[in-house]
Amino acid sequence: MDIRGTCISSTVDEHGPIYVYQTRTSRILSFDGKIYQSCMKLNDINGLNLGYTQAMMAGLFYLPIIKTATIMGLGAGSMVKSLLSSFPELNVHAIELREEVANVAKKHFHLPDTDRLLIHIDDAVNYMKSTELKSDIIFSDLYSSQGMEPKQVQSSYLRDCKNALNKQGVLVLNIWHTTLKLREELDQLLALEFENQLLSFEVESGNTIVLAFKNNIPLIKREELLIKGKWLQEEMNLPMERYAKLLCETQYLSKNIPCSS
Repeated sequence: MDIRGTCISSTVDEHGPIYVYQTRTSRILSFDGKIYQSCMKLNDINGLNLGYTQAMMAGLFYLPIIKTATIMGLGAGSMVKSLLSSFPELNVHAIELREEVANVAKKHFHLPDTDRLLIHIDDAVNYMKSTELKSDIIFSDLYSSQGMEPKQVQSSYLRDCKNALNKQGVLVLNIWHTTLKLREELDQLLALEFENQLLSFEVESGNTIVLAFKNNIPLIKREELLIKGKWLQEEMNLPMERYAKLLCETQYLSKNIPCSS
């Protein structure tokens, strides 16, 4: 199904086309004219409007502080903008393979020019292999028009992500539109590399969000998790209380840690 709206920009690089569509209320980034890569509301340029990107912010529940975040896959910069606008002391590193995608984000999606944002034009695997940066949280959302990038299903990539986390850090992965075989392979690799310190939940869009912890999953009681959800909801203007309740159920069902009142 083609994206409805007026195409206001169309460029091509060595990896394929990059489209920007505009409707009465939104601006949309797409790589194939069919699937939303990013969506920005014109009256809320720093908001997160796709449900799965909102859900990925649930990794923040488990961080006592957040000073540095790394985002694998810039897209139109929705997660970057939301984090920068919500946390004034936060530094964000965004890794984007396609320089033209970064240019489009700056030109059409209000990606800010700030010292708190560093954009690295690089392959995710290469970057993670060589970086010395330690992040509190890493968001991995590596997709093309064909679906999830195979590089996200590599033991070495997951291990490098783990090594690039601070002691209490968490890797947040978005999984969507993938084959059962590839999903099973990723689940096995995550369990191995992160020693089963994992939580996951599904959102209405069909995406699965996985939280992979460098060390033990933090023990968070239900009341504390709900308080954090309410606080983040106010800070980020997102429905975070919903995800706090969902994660509390996930913690209980996973039997990894209790979620008691």
